[in-house]
Amino acid sequence: MPTQIEKILVVDEDPEVLDLVAQQVLKPMGYQVAVAQDGNKALQIANQMRPDIIITALGLPGLSGRDLLAALQAEGLESILIATGPKGEEKLAVQAFRLGAKDYLTKPLREAEIVATLDHALEDLRLRREREQLSQRLHTANQQLEKRVRELTTLYGIGKAVTAVTSLGQLFTRLLEGALVVTEGELGWLLLAEEGTGKLILRAEKNLPKLSGLQLNQPWDDGLSPMLMLSGEGIAIGGEPLAKMRAGQMAKAVVAVPIKVKEQVLGVLAVGNKSGRPFAERDQAMLSAVADYASIALVNARLFQTMEARAHALQQQRDELVLRLGHELRQPLTKLKASLDPLARGQAGPLIPPQTEALRAALEQLQALQKLADTLAPAPSGAAGHPPHT
Repeated sequence: MPTQIEKILVVDEDPEVLDLVAQQVLKPMGYQVAVAQDGNKALQIANQMRPDIIITALGLPGLSGRDLLAALQAEGLESILIATGPKGEEKLAVQAFRLGAKDYLTKPLREAEIVATLDHALEDLRLRREREQLSQRLHTANQQLEKRVRELTTLYGIGKAVTAVTSLGQLFTRLLEGALVVTEGELGWLLLAEEGTGKLILRAEKNLPKLSGLQLNQPWDDGLSPMLMLSGEGIAIGGEPLAKMRAGQMAKAVVAVPIKVKEQVLGVLAVGNKSGRPFAERDQAMLSAVADYASIALVNARLFQTMEARAHALQQQRDELVLRLGHELRQPLTKLKASLDPLARGQAGPLIPPQTEALRAALEQLQALQKLADTLAPAPSGAAGHPPHT
């Protein structure tokens, strides 16, 4: 008995042949059998039944067997064709093979020959089915592989963007674009909790419809994200539960995940589609991977802000230190200049050459130090100038 019930169409103008083949041979073997006595009826049944095997006589009233084979070929039916005809009509057999027949039986038909030919045809049929199944599995595997490659390529690109893009707005847009690729979604949005108030702010969106109150960098409640902010868990939702939320005005199916740093939920990344196709667990997992990159970007942004503030504070401290140092240098330098000026003017009496040279060197050093003090902390207007050269 066959493991799968094959459908067989038997076509012959002779009722006795139909009885032999259909009733005495095929039906007892468990096959689903249909019969026709002319080509037109056979073509009609074949289009409705889509038989696995067709056993047809070549000499038929009306539409001949050869015309039937040609018509079946034109219809694109993939049935295995077995032709029958009188012995000695080799030309008919050749024509039948040219028209796609798998085998040729001569009349009068014998049960053993019918069974043997049918066994060969069924073996071919099973091999064909196996090839088709293998081809389908290979096609599916290739599609899955291509999708995985797209996912990995997208995540790699997002990872590079996280380290290269300095604008959070641009980075969030890039994250959303990647989220749509890895989930095969049609639209998406990213919400972040505002520091202090905790309100969810729409920071980025892709392909959202124009809804009242929906504006970038403004508070927005999609009805779904507040729940994720509390639970910290992702969700895939659709149907009536989604329709009751504001997000249901934009999509018929949504997958959303929290953006978390450790256990703190900072926002929500959501993707939806208008077709209602449910999002799978893998879609949610891939969206979570994108959300992790969003978390990294936010941490990096905070670190950058902290470092920038620290650098600004250090610069301010340096400036204050330099200014104080300049002021502290100016007073002793001024006193020293006041002490050396009388000597330079000769008020203390004439100087011998070595003393004059030493005084000149001291005054030059003093002038250099006063310039440094003026650079560090500019002197107020009206301050005394540098001592003259002697």
